[in-house]
Amino acid sequence: MANIVLSVRDLYLYYRTRKGVVKAVDKVSFDLKRGETIAIVGESGCGKTSLARAIIRLLPRNVEKFDGVISLNGTDVMKMDEEEFRKRVRWQKISYVFQGSQNALNPVIKVGFQIAEPLMIHKGMGKEEALAEAKKYLRLVGIHESFLDRYPFELSGGMRQRAVIAMALVTNPDVVILDEPTSALDVITQANIINLLKRIKQEMNISYIFITHDVPLTSELADRVAVMYAGQIVELSDADEFYVSPKHPYSEKLMASVPTLRTDKKLEYIPGTPPSLINPPSGCRFHPRCPFAYERCIKEEPPLAETSKGSLVKCWLVHEGKR
Repeated sequence: MANIVLSVRDLYLYYRTRKGVVKAVDKVSFDLKRGETIAIVGESGCGKTSLARAIIRLLPRNVEKFDGVISLNGTDVMKMDEEEFRKRVRWQKISYVFQGSQNALNPVIKVGFQIAEPLMIHKGMGKEEALAEAKKYLRLVGIHESFLDRYPFELSGGMRQRAVIAMALVTNPDVVILDEPTSALDVITQANIINLLKRIKQEMNISYIFITHDVPLTSELADRVAVMYAGQIVELSDADEFYVSPKHPYSEKLMASVPTLRTDKKLEYIPGTPPSLINPPSGCRFHPRCPFAYERCIKEEPPLAETSKGSLVKCWLVHEGKR
């Protein structure tokens, strides 16, 4: 347990809407080890980003329920009030790389100051000292220090994303949440960013939560893969095991829809549409789309239980040895 940097237990995040309460994150649990990357994958709207924002506590005003245990280095940060969490945890111990770098950066403030600002706020550094430190992190992410005095619009998309990564790393956090950090970039720039993240992980022994809908991309960075469906984690497996032999029927369908370069396979698709998070299905939430569902799947919700190979799977068929 000493190697666990972040532990999440029974985390809930519900939103109030005009149509009802959206169960965006519904009883989610997992552990993150130091120096490890967990990739969270799933269809759009399954709750990936809501889970990330719940961990760093960047919440909208319409929260109906926010409950559970989030332990960071053994301390339950859910017991902290907002001010204490802001001072001690957010951006100091857990930082966030947002999906759109253009929106994450202030267009009228120079890039260097935006990278240095967390050091001035959280570490109490003076402006000159913080800017000198910002230069180091610009070099770390592969940007020349002269770009310290440029505005975001003067940088390319890839360079802006690198600047946002520098901003997330500058306080030397324990955990960095990567919310689809390459989704708006071309393929070559995506590869460069992923290689950068791998290098930084090795050099700084940092832990990542990597959120993406791009399953092939996770294979470059992930140590473990968590599959989310309808606000819940339905499978959590070692990456090597997951890519070869996913256990949950949803995971199987997800992997079957991914084209490969070295094998000739018939691509599949997942029938139906994702369920409403306001009124999710009874029992297993995937049962309306699952080709293997039977009566128990409809009536009883399966537990997220461990298999003989160490994977955690939320499926009656797996637990009963029928798959």
